[in-house]
Amino acid sequence: MSDVSALVSKLSSLGLNQQAVEHAAVDTINQWAEALASTSGVPAKYQLTKTLIFKPKQPKSEPIAPVLVVARSDSTTNAKAIGTQLKLKDLRFANDDVLSAIFKTQKGSVSPFALGNVPEENIGHVRVVVDKALLQADAGLIALHPLQSAHTVFITGDTLQAFIKSVSGLSSVTEMDFSAEAAAPAAAPAEKKLAAPAKAAGEKKTTEEAVGSAKLGVEVTKSEDFSKWYQQVLTRSDMLSYYEEVSGCYIIRPSAFFVWEQIQQFFDAGIRALGVKNCYFPMFVSRKSLEREKDHVEGFAPEVAWVTKAGSSDLPEPVAIRPTSETVIYPYFAKWIRSHRDLPLKTNQWCSVVRWEFKNPQPFLRTREFLWQEGHCAHLTKEGAMTEVRDILTLYRRVYEELLAVPVIEGIKSENEKFAGGDATTTVEGFIPEAGRGIQGGTSHYLGQNFSKMFNIAVEDPKAVGDDKPKIHVHQTSWGLSTRTIGVMVMVHGDDKGLVMPPRVAETQVIIIPCGLTADTGADLRAKITDACLGVEARLKHAGVRADTDLRDGYTAGFKFNHWEMRGVPVRLEIGPKDLQKGSVLSVRRDNGEKASLAMESLESSLKLLLVNIQDQMLARARATMDSRTKTVLKWDDFVPALSSKCLVLIPWCERSVCEDQIKERSTRDVSGDEPEDEKAPSMGAKSLCLPFKQPTENPIVPGVTKCVQCGQDAKRYALFGRSY
Repeated sequence: MSDVSALVSKLSSLGLNQQAVEHAAVDTINQWAEALASTSGVPAKYQLTKTLIFKPKQPKSEPIAPVLVVARSDSTTNAKAIGTQLKLKDLRFANDDVLSAIFKTQKGSVSPFALGNVPEENIGHVRVVVDKALLQADAGLIALHPLQSAHTVFITGDTLQAFIKSVSGLSSVTEMDFSAEAAAPAAAPAEKKLAAPAKAAGEKKTTEEAVGSAKLGVEVTKSEDFSKWYQQVLTRSDMLSYYEEVSGCYIIRPSAFFVWEQIQQFFDAGIRALGVKNCYFPMFVSRKSLEREKDHVEGFAPEVAWVTKAGSSDLPEPVAIRPTSETVIYPYFAKWIRSHRDLPLKTNQWCSVVRWEFKNPQPFLRTREFLWQEGHCAHLTKEGAMTEVRDILTLYRRVYEELLAVPVIEGIKSENEKFAGGDATTTVEGFIPEAGRGIQGGTSHYLGQNFSKMFNIAVEDPKAVGDDKPKIHVHQTSWGLSTRTIGVMVMVHGDDKGLVMPPRVAETQVIIIPCGLTADTGADLRAKITDACLGVEARLKHAGVRADTDLRDGYTAGFKFNHWEMRGVPVRLEIGPKDLQKGSVLSVRRDNGEKASLAMESLESSLKLLLVNIQDQMLARARATMDSRTKTVLKWDDFVPALSSKCLVLIPWCERSVCEDQIKERSTRDVSGDEPEDEKAPSMGAKSLCLPFKQPTENPIVPGVTKCVQCGQDAKRYALFGRSY
């Protein structure tokens, strides 16, 4: 039953006594309320609803058993509580395939009437949950979409029940008291966030406002379910799409790729100033080359993907897809470097790499294929190599702090955590406050002479005299920064409305929205406002500001506000009739919601200054949070409590590998008992993140006096420990 008129006809036979009303297509509760407020023929009182479709966790061999939930728009529909009631595990929102294949509907148009579209072979597996509040005698009229989000019908609870009963083959219908669920102690925190009175046009939206499961906003708070929040922000802001053909792979959409392009441009200029030149090497590496450096290949062996066939024929020798490129590049360094005059040799490539083996993929953070840059350089001396290592690390810090407004800590990795096959690894470490975890942001390695000895990259010693000059092996570096940067940025700055983009990497820095237009607005005034918006856009673009105007028809100003807030655009400009009269525009900041009236005549300079202030203040806020959540701990009894309060921990440390293993084991055991830990999942136990270059000045290490917090041996330096991604 996909035709609106046919559905209305059926509903009329079940008790509907008025026709459906038509309005602009909507996607959220706020938009729906606004659309109905300006539509004629709407009842004086009614209750907005939401229809959600979930899919439980179940074996792939079993038929899909979706759960359709219809509830008041302000009811707290907790997926865990619904799953418990129905004895189903891990309810998640159904994807587009389920909506289209089973319910013959799409995001934005989901309603209980989609039950009439379910094929006969599927209907017996569908479970329906109805909010008891909709069925009470005093519930009044219920607003629902008759299969299309541009129409609304108003029916009673009795009519809703009659329709559900009329669906042939439907066997599981449950009435659920969501108000009781919201009042339960376990749900108390969520109640404060999600419960709200029935919506009226113009009221602020809650986190669960949507039309059906077609939620364009985020329906969980950042503090409530961080992992789900992160996934929803990325997909619903159009940063990323899941690549359904291969698990663990993702599609980077234009707005996210723009961030990567800004990082590329900034970093590329920086390394060129250091004398680095770009090149490109093949993605394939032979087994022989990959296995030449034992420690190196052991570090990557579980993650290597192998090509074994060409068409239908087996390859005579499997070929690996690079997990990193040391063993691809260095045989050619040996050919190119014939004399000390060929040094330093500094190369970089922008490419993708594949690292296959893991159980917990996370967009941008841990993916089977990712984009990065990898630099590979050769120097005559260790001093020259180490200078470059630190220069590159400084550039990585600047990428995070100056472009992404994310503070990081520079330091050196422990022996356990350094790059496989290298002598030393320096790192920039970030912090995700909501998860209380550190995250490695980028690494710059001093490889020493390990690879140059393996691949015989050597030159005659220029300081030697005589004809028989000894050979010396070059000192090498490698360094890499990946699209993980984008994920870190989203996690640090995003909020319950979606992305919050730092202006320097935002594809759109300013969005201009015409406001104050109604059905009664004359064509002349409408044209004036449109021209004013386009004029402002042109001026800003000419001044170097990335601006755009949202002139889409059929959408309210409120819908457009939400749309661009979700995408994190730093500044919204509103232009309406009163603004034209005053010669000004209203600016609204995405990062903190502050509003200000800006004069038209000085708009370019005002906005440029505003964007700089937003960038600076985003970094300052993130740094203040990181500093407040980095605790100095001087005794073990305080170590795990600090971790459990979502903090990073600075401790005096002996720097022994066995001690680090014990710290991870003890901190894991103290938290999770004997539960096994997946090595590739975000860590439960603490591990060393780095030995910070900037050591604490309070309670400094006194050699021979200060003891390691864990083992009691002499401490050498303060080390930063934490749970991590």
